Amino acid sequence: MLIAFHKPYGVVSQFTTDGSANRTLAEFSFPKKVYPIGRLDADSEGLLLLSDEPELNQRLLHPRHAHQREYWAQVERVPAPEALLELSRGLVIHERRTLPCRAWILEPPPDLPPRDPPIRFRKTVPTCWLGLELVEGKNRQVRRMTAAIGHPTLRLVRTRIGQFRLGDLPSASWRTLTRPERGEVLEA
Repeated sequence: MLIAFHKPYGVVSQFTTDGSANRTLAEFSFPKKVYPIGRLDADSEGLLLLSDEPELNQRLLHPRHAHQREYWAQVERVPAPEALLELSRGLVIHERRTLPCRAWILEPPPDLPPRDPPIRFRKTVPTCWLGLELVEGKNRQVRRMTAAIGHPTLRLVRTRIGQFRLGDLPSASWRTLTRPERGEVLEA
C-alpha cells in the first residue's frame, strides 16, 4: 500500500508526540501498519508518502538511486542568477557538500492557499518562489541551502516525488495511490 498525504504546517512526520505542541500523523486515521517514507519537518508542507512496504524506504530515499523530489520554497528577496547557480552546483553545509540539484525561479509564482499561521511578512522585503529538484533529503536541507545563499526560506512545500505530483489533494487529506500513480512515484 502506498499513500499520498498532503501534510499541513505544524504536523510532525511521526505517529508519536515529540513533546512539542505539534500535531502527529496519528490524528489523520491512516490504515494500521503504515509509516512515513522520509520526513518533512513540522514547518514544511506538502507531499508525504506512507507505506506498509519497508523496501520502499531505501528505494526512494537513498541518494544513489537519484530519486527526484521537487520543492517550492518561498524565500526572502529575489536571488541573483549566481545564487541559483551556487545552489545547483551544491553547497557545503555542516562540513558536507550537498549533491548538485536543479534550482529556478517559479514564474509565475504558485497559486497556493494561504498558510495557517501566515508567513512572516515585511513590507520592505520582497519574496520570491524558487523551485528546487533534489535527489537527497538531509535534515532541513532546503532551508539550509537557501539560507547559505542569503535567502532564508519563509514557506516550504514538497510538490513531487519521482514523477508523482501532489496536485490538488487538499491539505490534511490523504488517499491510496492507484497502480499508475505508484509507477509515477517509483519512476526516477
